[in-house]
Amino acid sequence: MTTEAMTTVSSRSAAAAVAGTSTRARGWRRYRARTFYLFASPWILGFIFLTLAPILYALAVSFTNYDGASPLWRWVGLRNYVELFTSSPAVWQSLLRTFIYASIVVPLSVVGGLYLAVLVNRRIRARGAIRAIFFLPSVVPIVATAIMWRLMFNRDAGFINGLIVLFGGEKQAWLADPLSFYALIVMSLWGLGGGMIICLAALQDVPAELEEAAKIDGAGTLRVIWNITIPMISPVLYFLVITGIIGALQVLVQPLLLVETNKMAQSALVPQSSTLYMVHVYNEFFTNHRFGFGSAMLWVFFILILALTLIIQKMSKRFVYYNVDSDTSNER
Repeated sequence: MTTEAMTTVSSRSAAAAVAGTSTRARGWRRYRARTFYLFASPWILGFIFLTLAPILYALAVSFTNYDGASPLWRWVGLRNYVELFTSSPAVWQSLLRTFIYASIVVPLSVVGGLYLAVLVNRRIRARGAIRAIFFLPSVVPIVATAIMWRLMFNRDAGFINGLIVLFGGEKQAWLADPLSFYALIVMSLWGLGGGMIICLAALQDVPAELEEAAKIDGAGTLRVIWNITIPMISPVLYFLVITGIIGALQVLVQPLLLVETNKMAQSALVPQSSTLYMVHVYNEFFTNHRFGFGSAMLWVFFILILALTLIIQKMSKRFVYYNVDSDTSNER
């Protein structure tokens, strides 16, 4: 076979390979959308039937006087919403109490998680074991956590009252008004390990040369953390603030279980100082059997959380720093 013939055969083979690749690419592009929806269908179906449908059903129920059991219910229009805004002071007191709880727990959780992350990010002995010890409470189930703290706050045989008596103090009713609110806050701050792990991952991504340059210029540790470390990890702190606010505003299980009783926790046993908004919703659903009014409360709460999240997102442009090249961001 001559050189020209070999070149011709090679060119034909290359052309055939390119044509085959092009055909396969066209075939993949043809079925790409179908393949995407096929793989995404479990999530899409789950969202439609387990999230969207219950939300729309709750919206429809909020315009009725449905009690959860009787088939005799009727459409009442906006009556539940009117009652909620005009003649339900206990609802708004619980809402105010919830916002106070979130305004205390969220900043302390973020700052505490960041402090622990800075602490365990240093080169110390048994660093891995210390990280595991700090992180361990965040993986304990919330029911077990609430039961454990209920035993610790017990008035007669609790560990905390035992320490108080040991140092000459008097026993306190931590699980009754008005101290139950502070007991709830202490229990909520016990699981700082989750925020610590997230902040620790962010700290390890901060360029070390920036901190070293600042220290060479005479900046102290606090100034380096405030002017370099925090701005560099501000997107992570913003994420912790947003998720922390949403989670703190929806707290329900902890107040229900943190009651001083040996029986199954009932909403009526929750002290008033720890009756947060979701506990009040629980009362309306399962104690008063007012599913329509409870659904209206949930929808109003959903709108409030959504509005608060959008406001924080709008304000985040002032204090969140994203380390993205300006030319790349302009191209996008």
